Amino acid sequence: MESWGNFFAAEVGAAATLTGLLFVAISINLTRVLQLPYLPLRALEALAALMSVLFVSTIGLIPHQPAEAMGAEITLTGVVTWTFQIWALVTTHKAARENPRYWLRVLLNLIPAPTYIIGGAFIAGRITGGGLWIAAGILLSFSAAVLSSWVLLIEINR
Repeated sequence: MESWGNFFAAEVGAAATLTGLLFVAISINLTRVLQLPYLPLRALEALAALMSVLFVSTIGLIPHQPAEAMGAEITLTGVVTWTFQIWALVTTHKAARENPRYWLRVLLNLIPAPTYIIGGAFIAGRITGGGLWIAAGILLSFSAAVLSSWVLLIEINR
């Protein structure tokens, strides 16, 4: 995984920047976000997606880390993120299911974490391809966060 350093460094920067922008989007529309019952958790979903990228990428940058430790840490990040996303989606299901894009939201929020789990297990087991699973999870996490951020910044004002 040493050859992935530049990728992880870029993803840490992107995740940190997008997390800051998400906080700005929420603060600009805070009153409106708090008016709709499912939007506060929608904001947390986006934050969880970005934080998972930040954690996984930071883990990938820790020098001289054994593959088993790195894999376990990434797997744990995936499990925690997946648990949170499931909880948030179940909690807001009744309020949000009228939205025609609800199932897109479900898919984008539930798919990234298992890729971290698989990638972490591959790395821990020294199986080739773990980095590709993690890269897929990062890209999917960004997609989920961008969709939620779009809703928090643009859609709620329509």
